[in-house]
Amino acid sequence: MGHNKYKDKKVIVLGYGRSGRSAVNTMIRFGANVVLTTNEIFADESIRQLLKGQGVEIVDGHHPVSLLNDADLIIKNPGIPYRIEFIQEAMERGIPIITEVELTKDITDVGIIGITGTNGKTTVTHLIGEMMDNDNKKPVLCGNIGYPASEAAFEADDDSVLVMELSSFQMMGVDTFKPDVAVLTNIYEAHMDYHSSKEEYVNAKLSLLDNLTESDMIVFNRQQKSFLDHYSGPANIRYFTGEGDADAYIKERAIHFEDRKLIDIDDVLLRGDHNYENILAAIIAVKHFGVSDDAIVKTLRTFGGIPHRMEYLGIIDGVKYYNDSKATNNLATSFALDSFEVPTVWIAGGLDRGQSFDELKKHAGHVKHLIAYGETAAALNDFAKAENIAVSTAENPYHAVLDAKEIAKDGEIVLFSPACASWDQYKDYEARGDHYKEGFHKIY
Repeated sequence: MGHNKYKDKKVIVLGYGRSGRSAVNTMIRFGANVVLTTNEIFADESIRQLLKGQGVEIVDGHHPVSLLNDADLIIKNPGIPYRIEFIQEAMERGIPIITEVELTKDITDVGIIGITGTNGKTTVTHLIGEMMDNDNKKPVLCGNIGYPASEAAFEADDDSVLVMELSSFQMMGVDTFKPDVAVLTNIYEAHMDYHSSKEEYVNAKLSLLDNLTESDMIVFNRQQKSFLDHYSGPANIRYFTGEGDADAYIKERAIHFEDRKLIDIDDVLLRGDHNYENILAAIIAVKHFGVSDDAIVKTLRTFGGIPHRMEYLGIIDGVKYYNDSKATNNLATSFALDSFEVPTVWIAGGLDRGQSFDELKKHAGHVKHLIAYGETAAALNDFAKAENIAVSTAENPYHAVLDAKEIAKDGEIVLFSPACASWDQYKDYEARGDHYKEGFHKIY
């Protein structure tokens, strides 16, 4: 373990929040001299006193560049962009910048499954967790969901496996970290407002593979095999595919691993082609840790998805309602729209990043009515008119679902899949999805 490499070093933790708190705690345990700097002012006096009592120096409300004098390391919150002056200056001075994920290997050497990709990360992470749980293994879900990675590493028993959802932002701050199994669900263009180019985004995703050894495994989408053309490392590559041949695949409407049929698609609770790919990826990953076919099949019969990701809420007067608040971009919403063929009342809107909705045209053929809200309401209104889709606006998703009840008929679908980020009206997509669900429960 690398404890002593942090002892008495000046470590700056940039940004608070859960990962920052976890980084501070880890550095205190390792005997570092910790400076915590945040843009927010700490309103909570008890947190301030607690940190001061632990010897942490707090600089809040700004990040003065003078803090970088004699700094040995910066642990950055993944959401803070590299373009800010403080980070730019640190890079010029050659000060290492990591995210808190990097600390995991200094804390524990238990097995790690790392999951990244544009879409499907959270679903795959939960599927793997359930499959392992059903086989009496000890998965600890962490990273982008649940615990921060370093916190989970302290909690882990010797026989635990860390199942870690990793964003491309977290992966950009990684130096020596590696998982035992690296799962890449898919790579599409997203988050272009954070990454400077498509190439940088793809490289951030693929950086998960940088430190793998010959005993490690890559799980990759066979359809996107070309992304690995430049991978020349020693890890063993296993493929999944929704069509064609691979280590895990679908044939005759059944899920297969290697040459064994595990379960018919019709017996799987999750719906949608993208979800079948997520399932195949999860199967290869858990097989590396010896999970039984029975545990996998049991999971697929019972696992109905995660909150805010194509979450089925219930049926009212023959109309089925879905909450897909986690769909913060066109791609995620295109998957949602493609999951149905019946007439659909689609609720969408949110933060205006200047994005075009044109790529949703070919997925919206069965949309009979669009209810738009938020900053992008006008753009969505124009989109609907151009496509001859009936359209109306609502104040927010709560009111939209009340309107949808009046519009949708027996046998139809109400789909809340915003295609936009939530920050114009909500603190995050969970709060947004919960508000939509409140509306649903009012009419239910």
